[in-house]
Amino acid sequence: MEWAYDGVSWVLLRWHDLWSNVFHGNQALATDWAWVLAIVGVVITLRVILFPLFVKQIQSQRAMQKLAPEIKALQERYKGDRETLQKEMMELYRKEKANPLMGCLPILIQMPVFLALFHVLRRPDPDQTMYHTLYGWTENNWNTYVDAKLFGAPFWSTFLTPADQLAKVDASQLDVKLVAGVLGAAMILTTFLTTRQMILKTGWNEDPNQRMIQKVMLYGIPVIMIFSAGAFPIGVVIYWTVNNLFSLGQQQFVLHKYPPPAQNNPNAKPPKPGTKAHEKMLEEQREAEQRRKDLAPKPGKRPKPAASTTPKPDPAPGVNGSAVNGANGSAPGKGGPGAGKNLSRAERIARAKKVSGAQQASKKKKG
Repeated sequence: MEWAYDGVSWVLLRWHDLWSNVFHGNQALATDWAWVLAIVGVVITLRVILFPLFVKQIQSQRAMQKLAPEIKALQERYKGDRETLQKEMMELYRKEKANPLMGCLPILIQMPVFLALFHVLRRPDPDQTMYHTLYGWTENNWNTYVDAKLFGAPFWSTFLTPADQLAKVDASQLDVKLVAGVLGAAMILTTFLTTRQMILKTGWNEDPNQRMIQKVMLYGIPVIMIFSAGAFPIGVVIYWTVNNLFSLGQQQFVLHKYPPPAQNNPNAKPPKPGTKAHEKMLEEQREAEQRRKDLAPKPGKRPKPAASTTPKPDPAPGVNGSAVNGANGSAPGKGGPGAGKNLSRAERIARAKKVSGAQQASKKKKG
């Protein structure tokens, strides 16, 4: 994680250098705005880098929603043949440029950034006397951050920071608890709203397991944060809250530009006839219907069973290859193991008589 610590620190300090030249150490409302805006700058940098990935994530989700009926048809067609089903689904994803894993990519990228910022911003405190210059920091950066406050609450402090430690920088425990409490509530609320916005726009998943994951994301994470937010430094809570606010605005823009397919959003108002949106909706419906017809099993055709990997035993000598074969329902020299086993009893008897008559006629000719 050293690379993440160095990268996040470099971005944070460059933004702080910029805003320090603007404010020149001046404070308003007992707040060091240079450090506040430096943390906001980290959010802006991350959101700009991730925006193309976020757009691809929404496009991939739309493609997955659009293919839901086709995936269901494939599941019916290859029921019992899991290997073939997986191959057909991968081929469908490739043709339609849908990636089921794309939805996790932005989150996976954001997690190292959050963990690195958490590590970097919790290090400076009045009791720390070593390693001030790690990750590109200087003594001046360190001392400035230790003394920096948000409405009287130090950036490195948490809701649980003891009063004797706060007294070293002339901070009040009451101020810290108020600021940390309000920011923590804002962080939890914006986390809930961000997840809720995405679910409402894309809809609840029909799969029970996926729907359970959505509920955990919507309700479980905010509940966990109620108990963990007290250990977060105020600087980290600022980052998380601002990042959520950016996500709300970004999602609103992208979801408006890439609305979910009409068949996956029954509550949405249909577009007006004659508009481009209405024509696009009809075209999507026709394409989906055609794909369902192509992928659905033929009428009266059973789903393809799973291929057996157990080799069939070779027939015993003298069985299914001579006159005995005729008694089993197939002519001598024709068919293979099990030939004629689907015939009725009367048909097997008639075929056996025909074979027997042919054998007797052959013996008379030879005699």
